[in-house]
Amino acid sequence: MATREIVSNGNELSARAAVDAGCEFFGGYPLTPSSEIMHEISDLLPEVGGASIQMEDEIAGICTVIGASMSGKRAMTATSGPGMSLKAENLGLAQMAETPLVCVNVMRGGPSTGLPTRVSQGDILQSKNPSHGDYKSITLCAGSLAECYTETVRAFNLADRFMQPVIVLLDETLGHMHGKADLPTVEDVKAGIVPRKRFDGDPKDYFPYECEMDQPAVLNPMFEGYRYHYTGLHHDKNGFPTEEIETCRKLIERLDNKVEAHKDELESYEEFMLDDAEILIIAYGSVSLAAKEAIRHLRRDGIKAGLFRPITMWPSPDVKIKEYTDKIKNVLCVELNIRQYTEEIERVSGRRDLEGLYKVNGRAISPYEIVTKVKEVF
Repeated sequence: MATREIVSNGNELSARAAVDAGCEFFGGYPLTPSSEIMHEISDLLPEVGGASIQMEDEIAGICTVIGASMSGKRAMTATSGPGMSLKAENLGLAQMAETPLVCVNVMRGGPSTGLPTRVSQGDILQSKNPSHGDYKSITLCAGSLAECYTETVRAFNLADRFMQPVIVLLDETLGHMHGKADLPTVEDVKAGIVPRKRFDGDPKDYFPYECEMDQPAVLNPMFEGYRYHYTGLHHDKNGFPTEEIETCRKLIERLDNKVEAHKDELESYEEFMLDDAEILIIAYGSVSLAAKEAIRHLRRDGIKAGLFRPITMWPSPDVKIKEYTDKIKNVLCVELNIRQYTEEIERVSGRRDLEGLYKVNGRAISPYEIVTKVKEVF
C-alpha cells in the first residue's frame, strides 16, 4: 500500500484524518489539550465544502454534531476529560437513538479541572461507560502519531457500521508531539470508506429500528422523505416512545449485542517482541512508546520482555489478554492513572498478582522508570 509522509502533531493529524475520511461537520468548544483539533479542522473543512462551528460550550457542541449526523453527514467533536463529562448526556442520546459520530478525547489529568496542560490516561473507565444505562461503548486508543490519523479514520467507519458514537483516545503527549508520520494515501482512505446502510424501499415500509438482534438501526438521513421519530426514550420500530415490556427488553439487549456479537470486527492490538517473552508489559497510548524503548534496553541486558498494547480499548481484546496472561507469569501493567485498565486485565485473567507502575502527577513515564521497575519486581 502506498504511503505519504507528513510532519505534524497528533491533534492536527486527527483533524486531517477526519476530513480525509469524509467528515463534513465539526462542532465543539476549545479545551486544552485538544484545541488544535478544532483549530485545524476549521481551516480544512471549508476547503471541501464542510463546516465547523464553535459553540458556547461542550454540550452545545455535541448537540450540533448529533444534528449533522441525523442529516446524513459524517460528523465529529473533540474535547478532553471535563468536556467528556459535559457531553455524557448527549452521548447517551446518540447511543439510544443510534446516531453515528466520532468523539476524540485528548486525555489530561483529573478529576475536575485537574492538570489541564499535562498528560494523563485518566479517562479509560469513563470511555467504557460515558453515559448511564446499558450499551456497549466502542473506544479506540492511538499509540503513535500515525495512529492519531488511522484510528480516527477507523472510528468513522465503525461509527457508521454500528450506528453509534465511537470514542478515539489520544493523550496530551501524543496530541502535542510533533514528528513524522507515515500515513495511507487519501485515495486509499477514501476507497476504504464504509458508508452507513440506507433503506431504499417504499417509505410506508420503513421501520428504522426493526432489525435483527445483532444489527444496528438503519437511519436514513432526515429531510429525504423517510420519516421516523427520534427520541432518547425506549422506543418501538418507528422510534416512538413505548413501555411495552418485550419491545424495551429487545431494544436494550440489541444495543449491547450489536457490538458484542461482532467483536471480531473491532478487535485491534499490537504485539511487540512477545514470541519468547518471559516478562509481559501491558501499556497503551503514549506510554507504549516508552515501554518499547524500555524493552529494547532490557533485551540488551538479557531480560526477555515484550509488550502487549490494546488499540481497541473497549470492548477489550479479552481473549488475547487471557492468552498472554495465562502463558507469561511475570506481568507489569504501566498506566498514567491508578489501575484503570489493570482492573480489566485482572477481570479477564483472573489474576491478582499483577505488578503495576502508575503515575498521576501529569508527567510522562520514562523508559528508565519502566526498566527500573522490571528489575526491581521480577
